[in-house]
Amino acid sequence: MKKDIAVIVSGAVLLIAAMLMPDTLSVVKLILFIAAFAVSAFDVLISAVKGITKGNIFNENTLMVVAAIGAFCIREYPEAVFVMLFYRVGELFEEYAVKKSRKSISDVMNICPEYANVVRDGQIQKIDPDEVQIGELISIAAGEKVPLDGIVESGSSFVDTSALTGESVPRPVAVGEEILSGCINQNGVLTVRVTKSFEDSTVSRILDLVETASAKKSKSEKFITKFAKYYTPIVLALALLLAVLPPLLIEGATFRDYVYRALSFLVVSCPCALVISVPLAFFGGIGGAAKKGILVKGGSYLESLSQAENAVFDKTGTLTKGVFAVREVHPVGMTADELLETAATAESISSHPIAQSLREACKTPVSSDRIESAEEIAGHGVSAKIDGKNVLVGNGRLMESGQIPYEKADGGTVVYTAIDGVFAGSIVIADEIKADAKTLAGTLRQCGLKKTVMLTGDTKETAERVAKELGFDAVYSELLPGDKVSKLEEVMANASQRGKTIYVGDGINDAPVLARADVGIAMGALGSDAAIEAADVVIMTDEPSKIGTAVTIAKKTMRIAKENIILSLVIKIAILILCSLNVVGMGVAVFGDVGVMVLAVLNSFRALSGKE
Repeated sequence: MKKDIAVIVSGAVLLIAAMLMPDTLSVVKLILFIAAFAVSAFDVLISAVKGITKGNIFNENTLMVVAAIGAFCIREYPEAVFVMLFYRVGELFEEYAVKKSRKSISDVMNICPEYANVVRDGQIQKIDPDEVQIGELISIAAGEKVPLDGIVESGSSFVDTSALTGESVPRPVAVGEEILSGCINQNGVLTVRVTKSFEDSTVSRILDLVETASAKKSKSEKFITKFAKYYTPIVLALALLLAVLPPLLIEGATFRDYVYRALSFLVVSCPCALVISVPLAFFGGIGGAAKKGILVKGGSYLESLSQAENAVFDKTGTLTKGVFAVREVHPVGMTADELLETAATAESISSHPIAQSLREACKTPVSSDRIESAEEIAGHGVSAKIDGKNVLVGNGRLMESGQIPYEKADGGTVVYTAIDGVFAGSIVIADEIKADAKTLAGTLRQCGLKKTVMLTGDTKETAERVAKELGFDAVYSELLPGDKVSKLEEVMANASQRGKTIYVGDGINDAPVLARADVGIAMGALGSDAAIEAADVVIMTDEPSKIGTAVTIAKKTMRIAKENIILSLVIKIAILILCSLNVVGMGVAVFGDVGVMVLAVLNSFRALSGKE
């Protein structure tokens, strides 16, 4: 950019010197004009020649060179230099805009660690992350990037996850917790056991997503590229006709006058404002989303997101935390603590998540020594003899098979308990809803979506309770992975012709549905590799509320792209007509080209901000 600025300044100084030179020194004046033109036009001329040699004859550089040389040939020296100088100014703005857009995405790229401190034979060795094997221990000192995904074996610390998730608040990690590559360890020393190779790690997946994002163009971008391909030769032909036909057909018309009009016509018709500003708007949108912890794999998905009409969600791990916890305890003839202790003791033989949640909720340590005998009854629960008493812990079917009258409960998965044939109470266990999911349906409606749907393999009662709490429009429960695809297709079939359907999930079983949806969105921090691979958009924070942010950014990006198209075409067409009628000259034509491009580029900066 320093070189470009130097060229513009040098050309401008030479141009001013030439214009101030008295007409008596006409030879010196001409030399200064030629020098100003050569300085400002050299790089553009080289680019035009390279384009022509590669078969790309009709490009913006060719138009500018033809117009500038033509102006020089008819002795409109100041206009010839102005065309090149302002074109260089426009290119400078374009370069600055692209660099600014790239920087926001490169901030994500900077999460890539340069080394890993692996512990081998009691010694710490500094090696490349891709050489570390799964199961090896790595040491991460304060201030270092986490090179690989793993589980903390020793130490505790706070980690900066802003590069991954966009969250500014550090997250605490301790022994037994997962830590993701790309985070920065802020204080204590951590020893981490590696669970994924470098190529499968979080940081590697993010880099791959970002690097391939620009490969998938939106329909708007494809349209502009195709438009420019046909637009440029048509404009050249019209300019040629404007220069030649009027002097031949209109009495008193001169070639010099109409050649000047044709050259002005060429300058203003340059399509660079369209060719640059529309892709730049999408590039800015992808960068702005990355700042918010939302990775979009291409401009086409931004365009589809902006047309979203329906949002379909998986439940567990997407809208809920995916962790069972005791929500309510309803004892009969004993205290809540006694009921929990009895149920947890009976379930101590089971590895089921429900049994785990009972043990975690019990205030006293569970001892299996109290169990004299125990049997796990598939699909029903557990039968055990504890301290000489016969205990049944399980679902309603278990109570019915033992012919035990019981009080039904709802609100989640219900565990009923009976002691010596007498009902002792119920415990309600439910998956906790994510805090920010509770406002999700309202946010999406504000974004223009018409319908929110939940698909889950969970029971009907649990699914309907969660859907009601979240304010969703529809819910389908007890579904297999294949059923989810069918239900998604039903929702898509009922959408309008332009309306798109998004699906949000995080598990391996969500991969087919994510791939089938118009836009598949995966939860990236804790989501499965298959889901992230199949998705078009990845939410690195695991926050459902970011779906609304993604839709808002997409709509804003599309609005900016359309503004750029309308701005460019309206101003250019108006000035083209005025140039043809000789109402305006080369100076206004230069504004019609470079000025419009600068305005469009500045407008595209708004997409980069990521503001909703």
